[in-house]
Amino acid sequence: MNFYQIISLALSLVGFPTLFSIFITYRNKNRSEREKDRERAEATEMGIKALLRAEMIKDYNKWHEDRGFAPIWVKDNFENVWKQYESLVGENGVMEDIHDKFMALPTIPPKKK
Repeated sequence: MNFYQIISLALSLVGFPTLFSIFITYRNKNRSEREKDRERAEATEMGIKALLRAEMIKDYNKWHEDRGFAPIWVKDNFENVWKQYESLVGENGVMEDIHDKFMALPTIPPKKK
C-alpha cells in the first residue's frame, strides 16, 4: 500500500470534515501558544523595565540624597543600567532628570566641617 492509498483510505474512513477540524484545532492551538508567548515576552520586558527603574531610583536616593557624591565606579554602573533602561523605554522625562542629576554628582565626598 503506497502513501496515496493510505491517505485515500484515511479520508474515506474518517472523512474530510473530521480531518479539517483536527487541522484547524491544531492551528488554533499554535496561535494560542504564540499569543501566550507574546504576552510572556511583554510581561518580561515590563518586569525588566521596573527592575532597572527601581535600581536607578535606589542608587539615586543612596548617593544623591544620603551621601552627596558618587564614586566613578558607581556612576559607571548607573550609566550601564541607564543605557539598558533607555533602550527598552525610550524617552522618559522623570528618569532622564534623575540620570542627569546623578551624573552631575561629584566623584569624591564633600569635606566635613
